[in-house]
Amino acid sequence: MPNVLRSLPRGLRKVISQVAHKLALRVPGVPELVVGPLTYNQDGLATVHNCDFLNEKRFLEAYQIGEKLDSWGGSQIQWRAYVACWAADKASRLEGDFVECGVNRGGLSRTVMHYVDFQKLDKSFYLLDTFRGFDDRYISDVERARGITNHYRYEECYDFVVRTFEGFRAVIIRGAVPETLPQVNATKVCYLSLDMNCAAPEIAAAEYFWDTLVPGAAIVLDDYAWQKHDEQRLAFDRFALEKGVMVLPLPTGQGLIFKP
Repeated sequence: MPNVLRSLPRGLRKVISQVAHKLALRVPGVPELVVGPLTYNQDGLATVHNCDFLNEKRFLEAYQIGEKLDSWGGSQIQWRAYVACWAADKASRLEGDFVECGVNRGGLSRTVMHYVDFQKLDKSFYLLDTFRGFDDRYISDVERARGITNHYRYEECYDFVVRTFEGFRAVIIRGAVPETLPQVNATKVCYLSLDMNCAAPEIAAAEYFWDTLVPGAAIVLDDYAWQKHDEQRLAFDRFALEKGVMVLPLPTGQGLIFKP
């Protein structure tokens, strides 16, 4: 529809938008909306603003590689992936290694690797996960009541991930965070991605790596503002306050923290 609207005369487009706007306002419970043409409408995020950056050749290639690994359950997460790539690109110019806690089938980390041409960097990429889903010991009663264990479906994928990253400078660490954190042999970290869908292991990882994060390093919080994940948001708000920093909430549902 957006492409069709763009081909219409400006006056007609305006009338159609106004009518659509009024119709939208008639839906009970729906707030006043910005009506298209939308340039992006995926993964819980819609906008009318310019999204040409998502068509960058380097990003398209990287995203297609990650998407083929079937990490995202059929969802299209281009904007979230781009945020991670942006943070990784910044990190590639800093000292230290990359760490991702919450890998699943490796879609995001593989996307990031391609985007920054990781093999040419003098860095290691540590990938930590159970590779079979949640560890029930670290899910709070509140999180369980919100249904996060029902919302996500994971399958055993360790062997798949090992094959995927064969030949790359990746260190695959199987097991539950926080127990596996001491296996990360990195004295400096420049990129930390946290996507474990529950608060306890993510906060444990953030605390563990905080002192090894170099100035300017980013922590990418995948679930920070997502529905059902209030426990993570509140926990990271407290964490940020204690560290004297702020979480940047993003419309993708992610959050960003930068090490001073």
